[in-house]
Amino acid sequence: MVNAAAAELAMPAFFGDHMVLQADKPVKLWGQSSPGAEVTATFAGNTAQTRADAQGTWSLKLPVVEASAVGATLSITAGRETLQFDDVLVGEVWFASGQSNMNWPLKRFDPQQEAIRTADYPEIRHFRAASVADATPRDDTVGEWTVCTPETAGEFSGVGYFYAKRLHAELGVPVGIITSAWGGRPIEPFIRREALASIPLGQKALAKHDEAIATYDPIAARERFEQVNLQRYQQRLERWQARSDAGESVGRRPGKPTMRPEPGQDPSQPTTIWNGMIHPFVGFTIRGVIWYQGESNAGNLERALEYRSLFELKIQDWREQWGDDFRYLWVQLANYKRPVTEPGTNDPWAVVQNHQRLALALPKTGMVVANDIGDGNDIHPLNKYDVGDRLARWALADEYGKDVIRSGPLYSEHRIIDDRVYVRFSHTGAGLDTRDGEPLQHFEIQDGEGTWHWAQAAMHEDYVVISHPEVSHPTAARYAWAANPVTANLVNSEGLPASIFTTE
Repeated sequence: MVNAAAAELAMPAFFGDHMVLQADKPVKLWGQSSPGAEVTATFAGNTAQTRADAQGTWSLKLPVVEASAVGATLSITAGRETLQFDDVLVGEVWFASGQSNMNWPLKRFDPQQEAIRTADYPEIRHFRAASVADATPRDDTVGEWTVCTPETAGEFSGVGYFYAKRLHAELGVPVGIITSAWGGRPIEPFIRREALASIPLGQKALAKHDEAIATYDPIAARERFEQVNLQRYQQRLERWQARSDAGESVGRRPGKPTMRPEPGQDPSQPTTIWNGMIHPFVGFTIRGVIWYQGESNAGNLERALEYRSLFELKIQDWREQWGDDFRYLWVQLANYKRPVTEPGTNDPWAVVQNHQRLALALPKTGMVVANDIGDGNDIHPLNKYDVGDRLARWALADEYGKDVIRSGPLYSEHRIIDDRVYVRFSHTGAGLDTRDGEPLQHFEIQDGEGTWHWAQAAMHEDYVVISHPEVSHPTAARYAWAANPVTANLVNSEGLPASIFTTE
């Protein structure tokens, strides 16, 4: 509940009833008040004070508070004005971002409502940020904190829900998930302008974006939309209707197109999602970030090859903007598209997956391997339980010190000796295994002329020996190098799948 005598005292929307504050860290609060006003925050027996500047802007930090599932009141006063937030818990707060596989609600992945019916966890809370893209950074967003019940859980991020559920079960403390994600978007919109401008790749994208803004003509854009998009839609609709009237199988009725927004508000353009959906939260005290994105950067090989530099730039800049070297966990792209039958393919999907793996070189990071739970015919696989659960493994092991095997096998190092490639793995648990009890599959080996061959592979405790009877001088080896490596079957003792890799 918010009580205000006037409109002077205000805070961003994510400070609200039912929110979760981060435990064991000083919690930053900020907002607006009358210029020069003395601002006092009171919560759980703690008080912090500051004074607003000449513009009325203020910020302060609450002292460290231990986790608590007892709803308390956070009060902010400035002169005669008061803001009061009720049923505030203290626990673990994670920021969930990315594109549709992170954004889509639980009800999309739980059509039978099996998970939703049992989602009675009042200590799990969720905040969903409104989808807003902008040309300049915003200071606020639209949304509200929701308590997890069978009536509300369907709107929670599916990945975020299962992640929070595992953390809550293991840690026994409240968990808050802030979802600020947008489906179908590349990574560039999530990156701050100044960060993009620091690398040549970003400078090129920004120059194109700035030109589009400068030359945008809304009248001409409307005319093009009506003359091209709407006319094509009308033609498709007429053909669909004619076939339907003739009794043919026609599938879904064609959807009516919508006009793209102007470049500054286009969520597919550089920096726009950062401005509208990330910047408002900068400074809000969190434990870390979970991220699921990359599909929209895997459209062609050139774009895929750019992913690692952009991804690592984003991670580092978000930490810098928050002023916190928080943990950053992500989901590697799940298997998708047709399975390959020939060695030597170089699908952009696999390149993005590998670049996601290489980003593990950054400190305090973790990656979920999902190449066993995707859907070749659907870019939105339904199994989000395992995604959230595997993300939680990384957090539990590395952030919370639990004795949990965090990952499936990850490439560690390799040696080429005579006609064999020896690859050693980390995260093997009690040893390597196959998920189906069959011999290892989907390993490739490269000969001296650069040709790839399906390889024979034999596993030992923590390494695999790769060879081919006709390759006497191998130069490289790789595993699961495909968008949909359905035969890839290397796992560890926990049954967690191995990631794609190449020794190139």
